[in-house]
Amino acid sequence: MHVPDGFIDAPTSAVTGVIAAGALAVSLRGARRELDERTAPLAGLVAAFIFAVQMLNFPVAAGTSGHLLGGALAAILVGPYTGVLCVSVVLLMQGVLFADGGLTALGVNITDMALVTTVVSYAVFRGLLAVLPGTRRSVTVASFVAALVSVPAAAVAFTLMYAIGGTTDVSIGKVATAMIGLHVLIGIGEAVITALTVGAVVAVRPDLVHGARGLRRRLQLRVNGTLVDAPAATPVTAPAAARTSRRAVWLTGLATSLVLAGFVSFYASASPDGLEKVAHDKGIDKSERAHSSAGSPLAHYGVRDISDARLSGGLAGVIGVGATVVAGSAVFWAVRRRRDTDVSPASTAGSGA
Repeated sequence: MHVPDGFIDAPTSAVTGVIAAGALAVSLRGARRELDERTAPLAGLVAAFIFAVQMLNFPVAAGTSGHLLGGALAAILVGPYTGVLCVSVVLLMQGVLFADGGLTALGVNITDMALVTTVVSYAVFRGLLAVLPGTRRSVTVASFVAALVSVPAAAVAFTLMYAIGGTTDVSIGKVATAMIGLHVLIGIGEAVITALTVGAVVAVRPDLVHGARGLRRRLQLRVNGTLVDAPAATPVTAPAAARTSRRAVWLTGLATSLVLAGFVSFYASASPDGLEKVAHDKGIDKSERAHSSAGSPLAHYGVRDISDARLSGGLAGVIGVGATVVAGSAVFWAVRRRRDTDVSPASTAGSGA
């Protein structure tokens, strides 16, 4: 759903840029509370993983594909504030290095793909956990539903932005119907990917999953041949935490991201994604402008001067994962360091003076 330059007019793009900048500022402050010694290293990896999986377009209808947006996945794994930052880092890398998503539309894309998806999905996720049993399965189920809802929510947000600042004379009703219909289907793929990923991490290290913190399971006792809940609750995180180290989780996630971007991406669907399909069918793409990074050596996810498509795309994917994990880790390390400074003994003593 990367919006290119030219779809949205300059005033609306400027307003969404202000909204995006405000959201990033709030997220930087909020991420200080979310990031700790467990999740700070994971956040950069989450950004790289989202980048890799976004290269894997999957077919959803005749001549149409979809890809992960990632807001729900990031929010559940590392928290909503950090999640906004994760997706924003991905969008920045894609726009600057790969000419994917317009630079003048960066505010539109961050507002739509980072802010809307994260806020909506995390609200749905928390609402479901409030009524579901406090089990790992509930976390996975809530992740599925939250991700499913987040994608059509982003489609609605784009339609509203286009209604305000669209640059072509197109029926908004037709745009809304096409966008929402296609993105409900894409949301199913998003939900499957999100639930599988969250479920895999919860299975080995539930303490690393922000959305699973505080998860408790009642101790069950057998009374007269029947299992009943004991009054006391016991944490479910310790045994799993003992089995798999944080380093092992990080290395496994990085290796998976590299394989997905460097090899599996070659087999992704070549059909246009939901927004591209709607834009072409409704004539929205007539106003598209050339990307200012079209001359990038990695434009359109290929390495310039490498003629072999498999090698070119694979190298571009690996470079993208590397650049994203480095950029993301640098951002989250700086945020974490700021948090440590804020709560250091010296700052605490100064604030109490």
